[in-house]
Amino acid sequence: MKRLAIFSALAATLCASVPAQADDLFTGDVKLACEAVLCLSSGTRPSECAPSLQRYFSISMKKFSDTLKARKNFLNLCPAASQDENMVKLVDAITNGAGRCDYAALNSTLRVWNWNNDGGGETYISNAMPSYCTAYNTNSYTDIKAPRYVGVPERGGYWVEAGKYDAALAEYNARIKAEDEARRRAESYGGN
Repeated sequence: MKRLAIFSALAATLCASVPAQADDLFTGDVKLACEAVLCLSSGTRPSECAPSLQRYFSISMKKFSDTLKARKNFLNLCPAASQDENMVKLVDAITNGAGRCDYAALNSTLRVWNWNNDGGGETYISNAMPSYCTAYNTNSYTDIKAPRYVGVPERGGYWVEAGKYDAALAEYNARIKAEDEARRRAESYGGN
C-alpha cells in the first residue's frame, strides 16, 4: 500500500510539471532523470528502469564528492526535483544513498579494524547505519526495505537483505551456539 501511495505521489508530482502538448513530453537526460528519481525511490526496479539507472550510475568523476554533485545535478534536470521541499529532500537522499546503502555496500564500507594491545587485531562490520542511508531508507517518498544487521559486531555480525533477515539470524545463532559450545569444551579440557 505504501508503494502505491509513493508512486502515486511521485507520478502526480512529475506529471504536474509536464506541459499539456504531447510533443513537449520529456526526452533525453530530462526524461532519464525523472525516471531515475522514480526508479531509485523503489526497492524493486523493473527492467524499464535500466536505461535511467545506467545513465545515473555511469556518472563518475575523479573525486567521489564530485561524482555525487554531478549525479545530483543530473537528477535536478527533472523539473519535479525542486517542486517542493519533500522532492528536494528526496533528491538529496537518492544522491547520497542510492547504490551505497544495500547490504553488500554496508558490509564493505562499514568494515572496521579493531586493534588490540599486542599490535594485532581483527576486523568487524559496524552495526551503525550511516546517516545518509537512514535518510534514504526513511524518506517519505521512498519504498526501500532497509538492510538489517544480524548479530553483534564483536561476534561476526553482518548486514543482510531485509527479506532474508530471519533465515540469516537463525544461521548466525546456530553458529554462535556452536562456537560457544566449542569454547566451553576447550576450556573444560584445558582446566583439567
